[in-house]
Amino acid sequence: MPFYAKGDVRIHYQEVGSGFPLLVIPGGGLNSTLAGLANHPFDPMQEFKSEYRVIAADLRNANGGQSSGPLEIDRPWDAYTDDHIGLMDHLGIREFMVLGFCIGGPFIWNLLKRAPDRIVAAVLAQPSGFRPQMPDLFYNNNIKGWGPPLCERRPDITMAAIDAFLNRMYRTNADFVFTVTRDFVRNCRTPVLVLPDDVPAHPYAVAMETVHLAPNAQVSLYPWKAAPEQIPLAVRHIRTFLKAHRPAAAAPPLAAAAQ
Repeated sequence: MPFYAKGDVRIHYQEVGSGFPLLVIPGGGLNSTLAGLANHPFDPMQEFKSEYRVIAADLRNANGGQSSGPLEIDRPWDAYTDDHIGLMDHLGIREFMVLGFCIGGPFIWNLLKRAPDRIVAAVLAQPSGFRPQMPDLFYNNNIKGWGPPLCERRPDITMAAIDAFLNRMYRTNADFVFTVTRDFVRNCRTPVLVLPDDVPAHPYAVAMETVHLAPNAQVSLYPWKAAPEQIPLAVRHIRTFLKAHRPAAAAPPLAAAAQ
């Protein structure tokens, strides 16, 4: 599988299929990897490769993945978004759609903030969000399940740096979807489809609040994965949504557009 490199960052990615580009962001928190898609409710790489150019990557510094880079303590969310945008730039892709699970929800909102003219439509499946009753959930999960293994294989990273990184990521803006405000969602015109969940890390209330706020939002049936026969219905909704918002003609590649 290929790699994209920029400075000290090295991103391991995969692409399958052809057609309009669809960026997939696997779930799994900071341990988000391509391999983890096998444990998702459905694998979008397989589901959509006959209709789209589907692209996904290991998250920077995810345990079990092959992507690596520095810990940018002052801008954790934006550092990951740099990787997502940088990968699409590397592939010469200007406009694309995006489908993200779990932590992909906050990442998608950050993409919509950072590159609103490039994201045609977005699907947020079981998105992460802030749960006031469990304010330290993400910090605690990652200080135990992400930080120690990363430090073991990366002697240049200390647990003190992990602590600072996670504090900045999950405690500095501990509200809503972490990456954007309610006012941003209220004014976001990009079509979004939300597939809510309701487990500690994926609060139903936050997912539905984004649906009510975003002017061009849709929501899937809920629960959509309580039984195996429900998942194909959700996938059908995603397929219909993506097809409805797929441009009739793809935009020119970045290199061609710059000429």
